[in-house]
Amino acid sequence: MPPPPPLHAEIDHILIEKTQRLLTVYKEGTPLRTYEIALGFTPDGDKEIEGDGKTPEGFFAINRRNPQSKFHLALGIDYPQTEDIKHARSLGKSPGGDIFIHGQPNSLPDSVVLPGDWTAGCIALSNQEIEELWRITPNGTTVEIRP
Repeated sequence: MPPPPPLHAEIDHILIEKTQRLLTVYKEGTPLRTYEIALGFTPDGDKEIEGDGKTPEGFFAINRRNPQSKFHLALGIDYPQTEDIKHARSLGKSPGGDIFIHGQPNSLPDSVVLPGDWTAGCIALSNQEIEELWRITPNGTTVEIRP
């Protein structure tokens, strides 16, 4: 089956459904494309502290880009937020940070996609998929991460 035609219109919302391992992009409420994803190495539950291997849950925004990441392109999510910081501090810990939607490790060939959940809490796509997402996702795009 040939790949779908590339998307060109900017999106305004990203929905990540952790249980289904799916990321769907939207423009004005209309779903445009869905991608299969990998999550943190301990994916069940909301991120609480640095190093727990969980992907955060809630509402966020794309707030930065890193074309020089150790992964193939990286779109930053504005985690931690105030409540995340308060909760982690109540546990005497750091909430962590550096949560991104990114591609595969740069040390791998472009065609390789690591199986399973392997990130430290980020959301990972294939390199081809993150290239498309990078092109159509402006800073400020909302990101909803559901359990």
